[in-house]
Amino acid sequence: MSGLFSYSKHEKLKSRKQIEVLFVKGMQLYSYPFKILYQIAPRTGDDAVLKAGVTVSSRHFKKAVQRNRIKRLMREAYRLNKVKLQQLLTEKPHQLYLFIIYVGKEIPNQQKLHSASHKLLVQLYQILHEMDTKNT
Repeated sequence: MSGLFSYSKHEKLKSRKQIEVLFVKGMQLYSYPFKILYQIAPRTGDDAVLKAGVTVSSRHFKKAVQRNRIKRLMREAYRLNKVKLQQLLTEKPHQLYLFIIYVGKEIPNQQKLHSASHKLLVQLYQILHEMDTKNT
């Protein structure tokens, strides 16, 4: 059983097929320096209700050290802000797939990523909440 603020293995989006589906059929939210691709699907089996992946473009950051640092900061910001969204999803028959893309051109600080991540996850929460109120 994972903790409330964890980002465990079963919560990570690693399926190449699912990532391709997100790029083709997924919806987008944008808040500098992030772009989020997301898809809401019916829950299947015992999977996690929220799966997320992160990426940084090698076009803007040539060195793997820089990309890895940004991804580490992104995962940390996501991990700290996902709780409210995850609690809403556990009550509903939905599963949410997220793919977070860093589109900035400079190495960010933790505060900037934390606030942008919070803003986008609040938008997703509102979208899910509105979707549920329309269905009932």
